[in-house]
Amino acid sequence: MEKMEKRDLQIAPEQIKYANILFYGSWLGILILGVFFLLYVSGIISPFVPSSVIPNYWGMNVHDYNQHLNLPVGWGWLGMIMYGDYLNFLGIAFLALLTIIGYLILIPYYLKSKDVAYATIAGLEIIILLLAASGILRVGGH
Repeated sequence: MEKMEKRDLQIAPEQIKYANILFYGSWLGILILGVFFLLYVSGIISPFVPSSVIPNYWGMNVHDYNQHLNLPVGWGWLGMIMYGDYLNFLGIAFLALLTIIGYLILIPYYLKSKDVAYATIAGLEIIILLLAASGILRVGGH
């Protein structure tokens, strides 16, 4: 085997900052999910739909399930976070928000280095993600 040549890789500071946000944020999100799941399964925080009746609804599609139980759609789950089965959504929403936080951190770096193209791309990514999360921007049949 040939000996591998050691190369000095230059990693931009903004890439390290973005990677750290995703790394530590992901672990924090996983911790949040774990804690909220334990609160849910332990019964400390009661669910909206008791786990004992969930098998009654397994055959339903999502639309029928939501209608039958009069569940909120879209961002309506935020009004239900006092229930254990909805509290878990906070961890998922936090994980989804990490990309936006990362892009927000990148924009000042790009502007400082006068990289307007990348700053614009990061800004557009934030706008698209926020529009998609809001439900205004929809793609596909969901």
